[in-house]
Amino acid sequence: MEKVLSKNVGIPHVQRIDVYIAQGGYQAARKALLELKPQELIEMVKKSGLQGRGGAGFPTGLKWDFMPKDPDITRYLCINFDEGEPGTFKDRYLVENDPHQVLEGAIIAAYAGGARRAYVYTRGEFSLGIERWEKAIAEAYEHGLLGDDILGTEFSLDVSVHRGAGAYVCGEETALMESVEGKRGEPRLKPPFPTQAGLFGQPTLINNVETLACVPHIVLRGAEWFAQIGTEKSKGPKLFCVSGHVEKPGNYELPMGITLREIIYEHAGGIKGGRKLKAVIPGGTSTPMLTPEHLDVPMAFETLPKVGSMLGTGAVIVMDETTCIVNAVLHMARFYAHESCGKCVPCRIGTHMMLKILEGIEAGEGKDGDIELLLGICENMLGNTFCPLGDAAISPVASSIKHFRDEYEYHIRERKCLV
Repeated sequence: MEKVLSKNVGIPHVQRIDVYIAQGGYQAARKALLELKPQELIEMVKKSGLQGRGGAGFPTGLKWDFMPKDPDITRYLCINFDEGEPGTFKDRYLVENDPHQVLEGAIIAAYAGGARRAYVYTRGEFSLGIERWEKAIAEAYEHGLLGDDILGTEFSLDVSVHRGAGAYVCGEETALMESVEGKRGEPRLKPPFPTQAGLFGQPTLINNVETLACVPHIVLRGAEWFAQIGTEKSKGPKLFCVSGHVEKPGNYELPMGITLREIIYEHAGGIKGGRKLKAVIPGGTSTPMLTPEHLDVPMAFETLPKVGSMLGTGAVIVMDETTCIVNAVLHMARFYAHESCGKCVPCRIGTHMMLKILEGIEAGEGKDGDIELLLGICENMLGNTFCPLGDAAISPVASSIKHFRDEYEYHIRERKCLV
């Protein structure tokens, strides 16, 4: 398919606003603000079928429509550039290569949602991305695309960058808002949802970077064009991040619904060194791992749950036959135990209990009953935490036991790795 989100990647100096405008940039913002009403934009995005690309897959137009319409209510927009999901590097790729595309989408989203103040929430480690954001925002102000009375309209918008401190949990929208407010990054109980009571207690629209990058193309080319890409229930182009044991790791823009087989073997060059595939995680480590028998499952929101996984962020992590599954899961468990904010007991205690058991199994100190104990912890955590981090933490553990239980049993019995 033609490149949409990544079409400007590789064009010299496209991060500059003059080069971006020369490529047709900000035409969508101009059309939105001068020709369309906010509700018309909302209906257009609804019709396009765009779903959030941050992991949850919630319908974007519906989220926009949840924002109150009363012009006297202060409303905010948060651009989620935290991108902490292991294996995911698409948002960073978009911001570093084409920041104005994302900013243009944010301007349109703010206009549709009635927000006059926007915050870019970024991981503090993304130094180049932060530099690109700040430069793009400054240029947009200079060109009258931010500030008061944008393009001669009555719409005004101010945007600034807020650096996080590297907490995975702040990718969750309510913890993100806590951090922007200067508080400890911990999730809030929902409801109320952000569009009801969000940042500073006001209605807040929160969208992922890749989600916003889709918006200018929908405005310019129409909802029908976007909706004809992908599957019946998962629309549009998608950036898939491929890492691990492949010949050509990287970002690949492909239609929703493409199979794992095509992503891995046609685009990423196949398994490194000609080895065999052992396991693959389809959407970042918070999504359950799959096996070679699942290679022909379409990468879509509605198809992956049928085989026990999720699309997540579309971050494909490939593991070949030389991988020790227990060791790989141990590393993932260590990450989640470290990143748990500690607010709720199931996550605070459960992540560390799983880590301790996995460390014992990997060190040759596993005991009979350890596998059942791990599964019991997973069952107690599932759906019982303030935010999705608890469910994310159990995902690699439960799915690896489901598909590779014999490897766990070998570790416990033989006190060493199977591979």
